Amino acid sequence: MQKNQIVELEITDLSYEAMGVAHYEGMTIFVNNAIPGEVVKAKILKVKKSFAFAKIDEIIKESPDRIKVKLNQWVQTGLASLAHIKYDKQLDFKKQQVVNLLKKAHMDNIKVDETVASPEETGYRNKAQVPVRMVKGQLEIGFFRRHSHDLVPLTNFFTTDPEIDRVLVAVRDILRKYKVPAYDEIHNKGEVRYLDVRRSKATGEIMVILVCLHKDFPQLPKVAAEISNLKDVVSIVLNYNPKKTNVILGKKDYLVFGKSQITDKIGDVEFKISPQSFFQINSLQTPRLYDLAIKKANLSPDDVVIDAYSGIGTIGLSVAKHVKAVRGIEIVKDAVEDANENAKLNGITNAKYVTGKAEEIMPRWANEGLKSDVIFVDPPRKGLTPEFINAAVKTGPKKVVYISCNPATQVRDLELFKEHGYSFDEISPVDMFPQTPHVESVTVLTKEN
Repeated sequence: MQKNQIVELEITDLSYEAMGVAHYEGMTIFVNNAIPGEVVKAKILKVKKSFAFAKIDEIIKESPDRIKVKLNQWVQTGLASLAHIKYDKQLDFKKQQVVNLLKKAHMDNIKVDETVASPEETGYRNKAQVPVRMVKGQLEIGFFRRHSHDLVPLTNFFTTDPEIDRVLVAVRDILRKYKVPAYDEIHNKGEVRYLDVRRSKATGEIMVILVCLHKDFPQLPKVAAEISNLKDVVSIVLNYNPKKTNVILGKKDYLVFGKSQITDKIGDVEFKISPQSFFQINSLQTPRLYDLAIKKANLSPDDVVIDAYSGIGTIGLSVAKHVKAVRGIEIVKDAVEDANENAKLNGITNAKYVTGKAEEIMPRWANEGLKSDVIFVDPPRKGLTPEFINAAVKTGPKKVVYISCNPATQVRDLELFKEHGYSFDEISPVDMFPQTPHVESVTVLTKEN
């Protein structure tokens, strides 16, 4: 097989990255934007030893599940790589991801529920982090083409709240007006690297974060004055990131205008959100995710809950009214301060948060006689460490409620919990990110007698 070769392929499956899967003369071919059931002519882009990547040259037989996407850039950039597939089929695909992972781990007996649909299929994101680059001599915002650092200019980000899109375009025009240089990542020069805009669905407040190479730049006062006049903008922050890195945010934030935090809600609980705070992206789906986890946990008023990876307290404070006490652990000091502040904001007196590593603090609490009935975990994509699982088990919880943003690492971790005498019989996928391959999943592990 050669690069640029045109081959006719029948698409039989979707990969976990939502690429069409086909087989040709003993090789697996991954075809961008293809859907199972389709027959396509595909152009080979890259050839490896046993597989290749291709793009559609012509669709010979089209799937009835295909949607005609007007702005194909969403699919090309990976910003919305399922945008060409009907939403009900996206939900099926996400459920199947979980089914396949369990099957691979020889846990076919576990029930996988239907994926919980999002109330909004597009425009659901309450935050956008978009790169700023020079394209053909002009400052542009957009998204990188998949597997590259070529910026595709965009003004409609499809999955993002339209009010955020409005502000992104307005800020882009202000930066152009004052000739602020965009970041040049090859030479590590220029000024504005990213625009990071957050909007509260509950209050409409908007925070604009300019991620910059320097702590200041000559045009900043005029730029900030114009941004502050945009509708609903209540906060402007300069984030200082001087390093040559792919990490978006630097460690230092400087308040340029207005408030240092905006306020949003999950259900009836209010949260103050700082520039670096983790807050669930899909504001309307998050209460459904947490309500599902709480319902599955079958909590009692006497329960003591540990909220590990607690962040700014979103899960723990949502759980607090159902239980006797919540003890939260988080490694990021600022997030712990926010969590305790959010408890006060909501008049919640039975939740306390501390800074540290959960795998060190949980055993210490157990030695001091603090019982834990239920542990809630919502770790990052890399999942839990064996050290964390060992420490969690030592505290002797009756249940572990595992919310995951990566079912692959969740299934791996569930196998370790099983070795420690915890069992589960059901997983519920939840669609927090429509139009993308990402899926959250919730399960409850119960200590076997």
